[in-house]
Amino acid sequence: MGENQQPTPFRPDRIRVSHDEREAVVERLNTAAAEGRLDFAELEARLDLALNARTYADLAPLTADLPSEAPLEPLVVKGGMSGAARTGRWRVPARITVYGGMGSVKLDFTQTQCRLPEIVMEVHGQTGGVTIIIPDGWVAETADMEPGLGGFRDKTTSERLPGTPRIRLAGDGGTGGVVIRHPNSWERRMQRRGGG
Repeated sequence: MGENQQPTPFRPDRIRVSHDEREAVVERLNTAAAEGRLDFAELEARLDLALNARTYADLAPLTADLPSEAPLEPLVVKGGMSGAARTGRWRVPARITVYGGMGSVKLDFTQTQCRLPEIVMEVHGQTGGVTIIIPDGWVAETADMEPGLGGFRDKTTSERLPGTPRIRLAGDGGTGGVVIRHPNSWERRMQRRGGG
């Protein structure tokens, strides 16, 4: 007779979701639509549900039929003799190692869609140097960077927007130097012109 008196079992799917978790689902739905997995009507309906979701039970079905995003392998970028660059839209892993080499490296995150809370980067300027460009609203933690002969310059602001990653830099400037900054006015104009 006491069977009906049992406490209700804990339901993790009834936990309330945060703004960041809703935004992550919205980004995932937009990506799925861009890949052709959802048509416009499906996207609109799911976005409306995502923005009004209160619990994990509300959010989970919206992406259940989409492929899961496996964590990316760590990325190693080497400048070598002729240089290297990552620009435009590219998938950002949680760990990146950069060697400036002789030819320099440029990493431009401004058109990436990154939902990671943190990106750990080991950066070595070597002879060619390294330039890292991050969007406004992203922040960099640079206490573990050694200037080396080429120096290290952090031209970023400390104003972090919700849902954006923190970039944790460690390494050395080498002889070519390392710079981390936000886009300059010319780069912003080119982005607007390109629709990105």
